[in-house]
This record gives sequence, C-alpha cells and structure tokens, in this order.
Amino acid sequence: MPTLFRFLATIAIIAGLIFAGMFALANFVAPTPREMSVAIPSSKLQPANR
Repeated sequence: MPTLFRFLATIAIIAGLIFAGMFALANFVAPTPREMSVAIPSSKLQPANR
C-alpha cells in the first residue's frame, strides 16, 4: 500500500505542476496583436462564367 500511495502522490504532484504551468501561460503571457494580410489571387475574385 505505501508504494501505491507514493505513486499516486507523484502523479498528483506532476499533474499539479502541469496545471500550474498552463495557468501561468494563460494568465501571464500576453499575445502581441499585429496586422495580417492575405493575398487572394484574382481568379478567386472573378465570378465563374456559365
């Protein structure tokens, strides 16, 4: 039984570290907004002739 408790405690600590890392990334890292432009070929803008 002690080995099972040690295993579960280790898994809980690892899960806590992963959760803390995700929380820190989500709250303390701000994305930098920037302009985005996409080139559209003129063939896509022309309606198809039927």
